[in-house]
Amino acid sequence: MADMAAIEKVVNDLHWLGHDCFRLDRPEGPIYFDPYEIGESPAASLILVSHDHFDHNSPDDLAKVSGPDTVVVTEKDSAAKLSGDVRVLAPGESLEVGGVKVEAVLAYNLGKDFHPKGNAWLGFVVTVDGVSIYHAGDTDYIPEMDALRVDVALLPVSGTYVMDAEEAITAAQAIGPKLAIPMHYGAIVGDENDAQKFAEALEGLMAVRVLTKEG
Repeated sequence: MADMAAIEKVVNDLHWLGHDCFRLDRPEGPIYFDPYEIGESPAASLILVSHDHFDHNSPDDLAKVSGPDTVVVTEKDSAAKLSGDVRVLAPGESLEVGGVKVEAVLAYNLGKDFHPKGNAWLGFVVTVDGVSIYHAGDTDYIPEMDALRVDVALLPVSGTYVMDAEEAITAAQAIGPKLAIPMHYGAIVGDENDAQKFAEALEGLMAVRVLTKEG
């Protein structure tokens, strides 16, 4: 596990672009998570696509940030709709791209059918400069989260299609990151109240940062 100084150094380059979309700036080119409804942005070194819903696997948005050397890492359903250097992972598999380790983990719903476990859709644990960042994808609080040990956790909070703020609070406590960041609100479902509820409940238990949407 990284110390807070190393975490802050990496997170200072992490930008929330709305919904589940983040850009992590790096000298080699940025890493994007689930680009959706983004403006003009620098070309990616790496794009991670969690699953094949339009607000996560958006070929038009991927095109905005793809260059000749961009690598896309995703699951099989999304890969079928994409072109270029597309690499497929199943949960439990990992690879390395330009010194960045990418591990695929399960993301699914319990008690609702939007993201079935059988689809083998993804969350990601990405390790950059010794700092591990968990992007949960679209998921509820699932048992597999209890085994995760990461420095930073990006967790959905909106409810409806994913876990709500209460579940996300429980998930954050189970995972125990040094820094938690809420996501999946303000675009299709959920709003800033969900993010603030998440942050207030975890105050004193771990660092939480509610990012301001950019772009």
